[in-house]
Amino acid sequence: MIGRLVDRMIGTGTLIATLPNGQSHRFGPGGAPRVAVKIHDQRTLLSIVLNPDPAFPEAYMDGKITLEEGDLLDFFQLLSPSQRNADYPMIARLRNNIRFAGRHFSQWNGIAASRRNVKTHYDLSPAMYRRFLDDDMQYSCAYFPRPGMTLEEAQIAKKRHIAAKLLVEPSMDVLDIGCGWGGMALTLAEECGANVTGITLSDEQLSVAKERAVGRDDVHFELRDYRTLERTYDRIVSVGMFEHVGIRNYDTFFGKSKELLASDGIMLLHTIGRSSPPDVTSPFLHKYIFPGGYIPALSEISVSIEKAGLTITDVEILTTHYADTLAEWRRRFHAVRDEVLAEYDERFFRMWDVYLTASEASFRYYDMVVFQLQIVRDKTVVPMSRDYIAERETKLASAGDESAHRDLAHAAQ
Repeated sequence: MIGRLVDRMIGTGTLIATLPNGQSHRFGPGGAPRVAVKIHDQRTLLSIVLNPDPAFPEAYMDGKITLEEGDLLDFFQLLSPSQRNADYPMIARLRNNIRFAGRHFSQWNGIAASRRNVKTHYDLSPAMYRRFLDDDMQYSCAYFPRPGMTLEEAQIAKKRHIAAKLLVEPSMDVLDIGCGWGGMALTLAEECGANVTGITLSDEQLSVAKERAVGRDDVHFELRDYRTLERTYDRIVSVGMFEHVGIRNYDTFFGKSKELLASDGIMLLHTIGRSSPPDVTSPFLHKYIFPGGYIPALSEISVSIEKAGLTITDVEILTTHYADTLAEWRRRFHAVRDEVLAEYDERFFRMWDVYLTASEASFRYYDMVVFQLQIVRDKTVVPMSRDYIAERETKLASAGDESAHRDLAHAAQ
């Protein structure tokens, strides 16, 4: 019976499983990818079959399952319905339906709860993130408009792509909701001449961002929840923060955004999304990585934007850009394995390995994408065609290249 259940869960490829009794069994439709795993006890086997998420990640973290052929990315590809519909056991689907019914309660992200949730993930040591991120510490989807780009180049391209859509002009006041370690805010100040306020709920991020802004009067950072702000801004940008808002707070988020946005203002929201209908947060991610987080469908976002009286003037879907970003993060993460283990432990490393790999798989083989939504109060404040985006990107790139040449010349003197 367990064998039939496992076979139905494999959407593509071949899984060879060595069970606790030493017997090996083959599952799936065959072909690549080919993965061989060894399961070390019967309880682990049963838990994975009946509740694969979070049972498989936890078993991997605890060393109760070993990959003997293939890697984690291959394993997660096996479960994708690319060639046939993978079918989880009824009890697993029932659990998912229960989670869906109660998802509003699992996303209670009041101001105090949001601070606690942020600390779980973003208040790890900055050194941990510096080990695998680009120099600017961009912890969100990079943008690869042409083949062969490095992660550093793609993250710069992402920031300029966003700046172009914001139509930022010199001296404009810009709010960065969820500013991370400050890279987006600093770019808008340096390349666009804006005055930028960045807000975060992470003490560690705030510390790094403030250090980077020392001596500047055009950028400042605060430990603050967006719901406590009162003034208006010419532009609002939010990159990789909306995933932590929680569906029950979408109306609040966009209602507050309208209050904060000038009548002729522009907002750019960059968030992970799903191309499928609304669903639930992975139990593994909810428990270990992003408590209170949720990945929305576009339909869930747009209805709250409409309720707020705002207008979406541009929608762009970045498909596998995040898969390529995560692949490079994971490569760099593995390259500094010894450094990670010196600060944390083997279980932590395995947990992050699952997180990074499953996330890559979700963008490469499943329904995860990235939404970039341009949002306004007055639809006439943006051009009628999208040509301006590429034009502004080219202008920003040229200005950036000139600035880099000047910096090199100054350093050589």
